[in-house]
Amino acid sequence: MRNVMYMSLLLGASLAASPALGQQPSTPPGPPAYGEQINIEQAKKAAAAAVVEARKINTFMAISVVSPSGDLVYFEKMDNTQFASINIAIHKARAAATFRRPTASFEERVAAGGAGITLLTLDGIIASPGGNPILLDGKLIGAIGVSGGTGAQDHQVSLVGVGALK
Repeated sequence: MRNVMYMSLLLGASLAASPALGQQPSTPPGPPAYGEQINIEQAKKAAAAAVVEARKINTFMAISVVSPSGDLVYFEKMDNTQFASINIAIHKARAAATFRRPTASFEERVAAGGAGITLLTLDGIIASPGGNPILLDGKLIGAIGVSGGTGAQDHQVSLVGVGALK
């Protein structure tokens, strides 16, 4: 009986290990590495492109550009933008920078329910589109946050801001 159990354990262990033999472990791509902090000229260029896009879609928006640490580098509020959008735009930019991912990803995880809702317990999270990291040469240099329209409009305008630095 002892031999049968020993052979069963050996066979089970070899079957469990066999698919892994000869395979490289797959490592998911992590968040982008940090680069040089965004400078004021780059921040103004991103914000200016966002303002042009906001005007094109006929919305009034607040635009925030932050460093990788989430510190404010540049802010612009279009005339007639709702005052609530000021802090929301800054919050979106900070979350995109410090978590190194678009704020739309938080919205998707929270909307899925289940474990995704636990995101709401983390400091600094905002589950609303419109915050996007700004990458230069694949490295995070800052982020932009936009508020004032619908979530889709905020996201669209922020992506135009990001694209202005490519």
